[in-house]
Amino acid sequence: MDLGRALGWLPPGRFRRSPRARPAALTAWHSSDYVAALAQAEREQAVSAETRDRHGLGTTANPVFPEMYRRPATGVGGVMLAGELLAGGGAVHVPGGGTHHAFPDRANGFCYLNDPVFAILSLRRHGARRVAYVDIDAHHCDGVEHGFRDDPDTLLLSIHEEGRWPRTGAIADRGIGNVFNLPVPRGFHDDDMARTREALILPAVAAFRPDAVVLQSGSDGVLEDPQSRLALSNNAHAGVLEGLRPLAPRLMLLGGGGYNPWSVGRCWTRLWGILSGQEIPDRLPPEAEKVLRALTWRRQGGGREIVPSEPWVTTLADPWRGGPPGEGVAERVTDLAARLRAWA
Repeated sequence: MDLGRALGWLPPGRFRRSPRARPAALTAWHSSDYVAALAQAEREQAVSAETRDRHGLGTTANPVFPEMYRRPATGVGGVMLAGELLAGGGAVHVPGGGTHHAFPDRANGFCYLNDPVFAILSLRRHGARRVAYVDIDAHHCDGVEHGFRDDPDTLLLSIHEEGRWPRTGAIADRGIGNVFNLPVPRGFHDDDMARTREALILPAVAAFRPDAVVLQSGSDGVLEDPQSRLALSNNAHAGVLEGLRPLAPRLMLLGGGGYNPWSVGRCWTRLWGILSGQEIPDRLPPEAEKVLRALTWRRQGGGREIVPSEPWVTTLADPWRGGPPGEGVAERVTDLAARLRAWA
């Protein structure tokens, strides 16, 4: 948001503060016991062994922290508001959304509440009967698939690194037929994503004819991110967004994973620029560059401070990162495209 404002892309009229979802709203998908346990864990900043075992709170993957209830509840409030704003069509960016691993009764993978699920529910509540959910995070959207894999009015498409936690999302996993998972090998790059986009993502969404599209744009597949071994640039994310935008009258863009603050900020600001019709500058103006130069990042819990390369602080658009097809990518895309044709 700071970078968008420095670029003049986020005037007050284009920004809405997210409300915080109330407990009663959260129980539309999460269990009441889990919502109560999450709120109690925030108040007490501790959990019992029973709560840890039952709800997955207070673990290494789902630690206790000061805003562990308020922050994800605000994310849910944001997508609920976005669904309302999209009742008449258009596009909304909710960068604080995208926590796609949470399950109804437990936290999972740093995700305490599953706001992508609530994004779909909110769009439905405001008139969108058929929703296409596309997830390009490096990790599989296990919580969202759990919620909608057998829903005939939801299309689920996930492109994620094979062998990466949570090690779900096999290519054969299809629910009632509206699930398309493409696990990809390490080194998956922009040319691979472009081929996948044209052969699988866009044809599947077009054939589904959705009333709304939700794009989870996790940026942890970008080359500089420490939490995957993919080799994408933010051109991959831009290309998927640009391809999806004309395929439905409503589009909700979420954030997701991303652990290098420079690549996350640049990627999602670029996506907001695309949605809001901005011209992406070749070089950032001084005020925007100042925002990026002010960031600090220490890897591995207080390790050495990372020094950003100059492109990380002077540009939004990455250079294209292509190459020959990754091992097995073309064959998997071909197999899924054949299944897509039969499904369509």
